[in-house]
Amino acid sequence: MPDLSNIVKAYDIRGVVPDELDEGVARDVGAAFVRVLGAKSIVTAYDMRDSSPGLARAFAEGATAQGADVVEAGLGSTDLLYFAAGSLDVPGAMFTASHNPAKYNGIKLCRAGAAPVGQDTGLAEIRALVEQGVPAYDGKPGSVSSRDLLSEYAAYMKKLVPGITDIRRLRVVVDAGNGMGGLTVPVVFDGLPLEVTPMYFELDGSFPNHEANPIEPENLRDLQARVRELGADIGLAFDGDADRCFVVDERGEIVSPSVLTALIAVRELAKDPGSTIIHNLITSHAVPEIVREHGGEPVRTRVGHSFIKATMAETGAVFGGEHSGHFYFRDFWRADSGMLAALHTLAALGGQERPLSQLLADYGRYVASGEINSTVDDQKARMSAVEKEFGARAGVTVDHLDGLTVQLSNGSWFNLRPSNTEPLLRLNVEGPDEAAMASLRDEVLSVVRAK
Repeated sequence: MPDLSNIVKAYDIRGVVPDELDEGVARDVGAAFVRVLGAKSIVTAYDMRDSSPGLARAFAEGATAQGADVVEAGLGSTDLLYFAAGSLDVPGAMFTASHNPAKYNGIKLCRAGAAPVGQDTGLAEIRALVEQGVPAYDGKPGSVSSRDLLSEYAAYMKKLVPGITDIRRLRVVVDAGNGMGGLTVPVVFDGLPLEVTPMYFELDGSFPNHEANPIEPENLRDLQARVRELGADIGLAFDGDADRCFVVDERGEIVSPSVLTALIAVRELAKDPGSTIIHNLITSHAVPEIVREHGGEPVRTRVGHSFIKATMAETGAVFGGEHSGHFYFRDFWRADSGMLAALHTLAALGGQERPLSQLLADYGRYVASGEINSTVDDQKARMSAVEKEFGARAGVTVDHLDGLTVQLSNGSWFNLRPSNTEPLLRLNVEGPDEAAMASLRDEVLSVVRAK
């Protein structure tokens, strides 16, 4: 019996090809996916990795053997797959390992309407069925058809972003990281008043230029240099499957995803006044402040897309943002889209005359450390030591929504969370100025890393 314990993660399936994930596993997952969801038809898409077409084909074989019809969208970004699952109202499977190195691949699954499939929403049952052996289906096998959805996806994305067609002409540098942005950006940006300089648009799953992971600053250096060299208005960087977008301003400075969360929240509130906005607990405190100032209702959640999407569904929130660069839109079936984040930023920039750094100055009020990881032998003991050190101080508040969050009386705060997969503690600190942030950061780290 197969053992999927190493590759079934919290939100998807991901592993080394072919050692951990091969076409046989993909075939069984396709069969189990259909049985667990009771699906009559599904849609698939895949990224530019060499192994992706074969995995998608095998998955379709497993699905059709269980009687489901399969619509193959072919090459696409993860948010194109979400568009397909939403617009066609069928479950979907995306074959990608996102920003992981070339030796990896994976499967992201969703229900009809792009609702997530994670450990608590079907993934555990799919794993169990594969490991037990998927029963044979005695009915008629399903069919396979192809459908090119790229132009429909592009038109829908532009429709969701007010003012994007009426902006002033902008000089834009886009780093696709040899990922799926190289396919989607030219089609979505076509017809917009943008002078685009492409970087690494060639689809290449070996990632010859740099990792397609823009959350790591070193992977943005080429983009920063090109923006400065050309005097561009903005730089955009997408990850491998283009569901995340990071932004560089006209000075070549990296824009915090918390700042983008606040910017997009204000735009969504203009469309839908008084709405709820979701933010996770490591986004800047500027986000809920700005949401309230613009008449919205901020709601704080744990880190992770399953929590964001569930809370959006419960509250009817119009938008949600995470500090990792994931942005979620109610009108996009509550799914995340790097492309929509990029279009909103371009529309905001091009709808007025100031440079991006000045436009965003209104949204960045505090100084953040960024995420700092520490390897520890005993996560619980280190967390307890930090809480003991800070919890009894005057004016301090503590909560445990996700790890440990400590708010100090001077406006500084930090969150310390254990990794689910590694012996790490992840620290995020924010303060009213650089000195306050650095002081608190160093004090927390001295406890976390104490010998």
